[in-house]
Amino acid sequence: MAPLQISETLAAVIGKGPMPRTQVMKEIWGYIKSHNLQDPNNKRDILPDAPLAAVFGRKTPVNMFEMTKLVNQHLS
Repeated sequence: MAPLQISETLAAVIGKGPMPRTQVMKEIWGYIKSHNLQDPNNKRDILPDAPLAAVFGRKTPVNMFEMTKLVNQHLS
């Protein structure tokens, strides 16, 4: 896949692009895991910190399945 440009908001979380979509998602999951942002009672929900909440449009919690849609809004 061709590398994608990354918005400044998303770059604050995963670093600057361009990077392939698969790498973007790998970086997002790495950030979530390293900051312990998965809900311990429901691993499908992400409890974002401030930088990740900006990516998600301040929505909280975010279901891991809708996370992809929200992240895609920051790629071009």
